Amino acid sequence: DATRVASRAEEPVRVSFELEPSDIERFHEALDRAARIVRDTDEVDIVAATKHSLDNLPIGGAPGYVRKRMTEVHRLVLMLEDEAWALPQPERDDVLRTLVYFSDPEDLVPDEVLVIGLLDDAIMLELLLRRQRHMIGAWGDFCAFRAALGDPPDDPEGRIAHARMLGRRRDALRLRMRRRAQRRDGAD
Repeated sequence: DATRVASRAEEPVRVSFELEPSDIERFHEALDRAARIVRDTDEVDIVAATKHSLDNLPIGGAPGYVRKRMTEVHRLVLMLEDEAWALPQPERDDVLRTLVYFSDPEDLVPDEVLVIGLLDDAIMLELLLRRQRHMIGAWGDFCAFRAALGDPPDDPEGRIAHARMLGRRRDALRLRMRRRAQRRDGAD
């Protein structure tokens, strides 16, 4: 019946698959390559390459799953550029490796291949974003706190108090982020 088919098409469908050890090894090789690039490349260039990829990849016609991951890549760029958050170097390098992987044209399926060209990127991004969820969540909480705190006052004492509150919140969120990541790594 056409009504049942139409209503089913509007519901999300969960697709699961199993990665073979050789698939996982290929992803590890890609991350090792990304780590080498991060060591040898200026952060500004990595961010610029990511922005270029976001602006020029055929994302518009990609499935929603892929587009959602591309939105997360954009959020990673914003997090890196957030001077008040000032992401520490170990976590920064983790994000940069993700961005390098994303903007690497030498992945499994070339990104220019319509629809499926970004699928391998989306799968890898999903795996990387899951590992970074505590960092992304902490930054989101920091942004919400900063917005609720409002603009700093005009007087010098008020500005200092504002900066201290923001700094204390940032430090607490970073501590939470690291503790959760340590628990996650302990469970792996």
